[in-house]
Amino acid sequence: MNIKNKVVVVTGGSGGIGQALAISFINENAKVVILLDINFDHFESKNDKLITKICDVTNEKELAKTIDEINLKFGLIDIFCSNAGILSLGNEQVSTEDWNKNWNLHVMSHVFAAKKLIPEMLKRGSGYFVNTSSAAGLLSHIDSVTYSTTKHAAIGFAEWIAITYGKRGIGVSILCPQAVKTNMTKGRENEVSALDGMMKPEMVALDVIKAIKEEIFLISPHDQVLGYFQNKANNYSRWIGGMQKLRQKLKS
Repeated sequence: MNIKNKVVVVTGGSGGIGQALAISFINENAKVVILLDINFDHFESKNDKLITKICDVTNEKELAKTIDEINLKFGLIDIFCSNAGILSLGNEQVSTEDWNKNWNLHVMSHVFAAKKLIPEMLKRGSGYFVNTSSAAGLLSHIDSVTYSTTKHAAIGFAEWIAITYGKRGIGVSILCPQAVKTNMTKGRENEVSALDGMMKPEMVALDVIKAIKEEIFLISPHDQVLGYFQNKANNYSRWIGGMQKLRQKLKS
């Protein structure tokens, strides 16, 4: 998809990957970029093409209302980047509240956006989703059962959208980086997700732009992840054994 003159929305836009995406879209001459987040307390921008709106994307009615407002004021949304996320560590004993937070943000926010946007996109025969998952969605995160599980589900949902609507003008990319230098990963430089280094969000954003232009489904900014993913597919049991050894090594 050509990004020039497109109306773009990015959730989780107050910093990190979201903010980097916004800047990259503006550099690609998007018509306007609307950033959604629950607050913009530490956000600054003087670019008149960059608009911020408070929105809890886990609230279906609130997100639908916000989308209606954007469509009315700026034109129909062409590209929707569902990027908001959290990282909470823990095993199967974490609270149901923690499960719900992860599920609602990492899965249902994607679902709510698709429910609202796809009918109009189908009428136009055009539209694009970029859903942020994680390398943990392809592989795992040994320190977080909630993050691993919901990020896997995010990939499954993106696959379904691509299979169902890909031949009807709707493009989908799923973003699966390892550790990226954001507020979410601050102080986590020594965790397993950062073993291959932490990438700057600006570099991740460039990969997203390329994927949209070329309509590439899987965005894997860290080259090593594709190798790990292939190892997993080639011999699932051996891959799990390797992850067990890695966990024992890191916990010893």
